[in-house]
Amino acid sequence: MRGFRFGFNFFDVADRDSFVRRCRRAEAQGYHIALLPDHLGGPAPFPAMVAAADATERLRVGALVLNAAFWNAHLLAREVATADRLTGGRVELGLGAGHMKWEFDAAGIPWEPFGARVDRMAALVAELRGLFAEPGYAERADREAAHGLSVPAPVQHSGFGGSGPPLLIGGTGDRVLEQAALHADIVGIAGVRQAPGRPPGTFLLGGAEQADDRVRFVRERAGDRFAELELNVLIQHVEITRDRRAFAERLAAERMPYLTPEQVLDCPFLLFGTVGQMAEQLRERRERYGFTYVAVHAPFVDAFAPVIERLG
Repeated sequence: MRGFRFGFNFFDVADRDSFVRRCRRAEAQGYHIALLPDHLGGPAPFPAMVAAADATERLRVGALVLNAAFWNAHLLAREVATADRLTGGRVELGLGAGHMKWEFDAAGIPWEPFGARVDRMAALVAELRGLFAEPGYAERADREAAHGLSVPAPVQHSGFGGSGPPLLIGGTGDRVLEQAALHADIVGIAGVRQAPGRPPGTFLLGGAEQADDRVRFVRERAGDRFAELELNVLIQHVEITRDRRAFAERLAAERMPYLTPEQVLDCPFLLFGTVGQMAEQLRERRERYGFTYVAVHAPFVDAFAPVIERLG
């Protein structure tokens, strides 16, 4: 059985010193990877990845996840290759189809139906695979030869068919998870889904049945590849409490009226209880769903750290 791997994401970068402290503290707590989302108003992913790797000794860095619509394949390939070289091969590339319409509007990017956004993401993956595999641009060959310049290619060759860094594709819908099953090294099983009939970006948290269904779908689409895939889950809330039932009732009543307390108790995208109980929950979820790569949101890094120690 695959061992656990733990990640955390950043909501902001206040200043260099606090960023460095957070990265070093997380590495000391046992986290394996620092993650950056790709949202307007938040930090730029690639500079923060390089800074996180530079501040630490072993911490891997990645995106959870880049919005495919924001990126041109050639420009993204340059960012990935440069970051992978500067971090000594610690980059993991996460891609998604994008889900916040206001960000598309603000950036002047046409908002398309979900299927079209997934098609754009799939095309980006295919283009990146080709670009990583190429020996550079023919137009630069003479200059590179004359001055002994290196070809800007990734250090890692474990993803993209052996030409680039590990690839994570995350989402909830059939089309995006099919792409993940076929082409990714890591599949992110998203816990949130678009609320039917509500404005884009209005989310509901899924439960155990949704997770079962999504993992089953990936297994079917991946076929023989499934045994090679790493399954990622992003925990939406971590809470240390001695009374799981009372916390579940409060969460259902105040924030998730569409879930019963029993569904909250069984939800694989939430983690609450004593440290021992939370560690056992993750072991059970590894057995049930195959989740071994567990990430938490920035506010819960310290609360989750004792669970990492217990599982270590």
